[in-house]
Amino acid sequence: MIFKKSGTMKDKISITENIEYITKIEGDGFEFNEIELENEYSKVQNDESSIAIKILSILGGFFAAITFLGFLLIAGLYDSEEGLVVTGLIFVCAALLLNVVYKKLIIDTLSVSAYGLGLCLIAFGLSALQVGGNTISIIFVLISLLTIGITKNYILSFISILTINGSFIFLIIENELYSLIHIYNAILLVLVTYVFLKEAKLLADNRFPSQLYNPVRIGLLISLLLGLVFVGQRGIFNFDIKYIWSSSLITIPLTIYVISIITKIIGITKVKTLYLIYSLCILFLIPTALSPAISGSLLIILLCFLVNYKTGLAIGVFSFIYFISQYYYDLNYTLLTKSIILFVSGIVFLLFSVVTHQKLGYNEKI
Repeated sequence: MIFKKSGTMKDKISITENIEYITKIEGDGFEFNEIELENEYSKVQNDESSIAIKILSILGGFFAAITFLGFLLIAGLYDSEEGLVVTGLIFVCAALLLNVVYKKLIIDTLSVSAYGLGLCLIAFGLSALQVGGNTISIIFVLISLLTIGITKNYILSFISILTINGSFIFLIIENELYSLIHIYNAILLVLVTYVFLKEAKLLADNRFPSQLYNPVRIGLLISLLLGLVFVGQRGIFNFDIKYIWSSSLITIPLTIYVISIITKIIGITKVKTLYLIYSLCILFLIPTALSPAISGSLLIILLCFLVNYKTGLAIGVFSFIYFISQYYYDLNYTLLTKSIILFVSGIVFLLFSVVTHQKLGYNEKI
């Protein structure tokens, strides 16, 4: 479910408005613990407000970790492959222990630095022991899952999500199963859509720690964008270009589904207007079948707009512009044909804009 955000959401009135909004949509059968929900949501907001400071601190810790890694290599640690693995495991365990016991920012920085350093040492050590890439990837997935289960730290959880998805991409590349990138994208598209649309239920669910919501959301979003880059930037993955439309079998229906939710929220009920909106959407989305990255980035924009997630919205807009430009560049047409395609696309966007603004203006007057 979606939080209808207003202002900065820092006061109790805003939270109460959100609860009333969700209750109205869900109906009388919707149950929740209001006090617990307010407490958990306040924690989430506090984590978001300090994330910029955390990132700056982590950058400092990262450079410190690199310096320490250089010291270990100069000391001759690289001569012992087993020593690299053992030392890496010690760093990872120490990072998790520090994060569980202490909740201060400086400790968070230290734990994240130690965690990253530990993963690097484990990777170097296992590679030196000639352990296969598949095995290393599976080990990293298990470590990341363990990390998410033990700690609720924002950055560690975020890194773990990226590590899991990065490991899956590495498995695809290592085994030269490039067509599986479509399945990777399909799974992430469904997960991202679910996480965005079920925000309130996930935050209120006792089985899902609320502290994990934001790192999981942004981690899945970036992982999805990485997968879209592989299908949007030709030449990176050596898959059959004839089946590039496979990812569009998921992106286009999900995009239309999210558009249907938006039309309900803004109160568009006239059948003719709905037909016009859906027709324009389909008219725009069909040409993107051969470039699922475009419809995927458009889905991200719509989801972030729906839940008022400004960071994701900015990411979606930039990615949409990039994928449009890349698709235009890759077209094997003359400059005149490309210009006609852009012109027609612009007309469709303008028509869609006119229709939506008219309906929004009509609803606002009511």
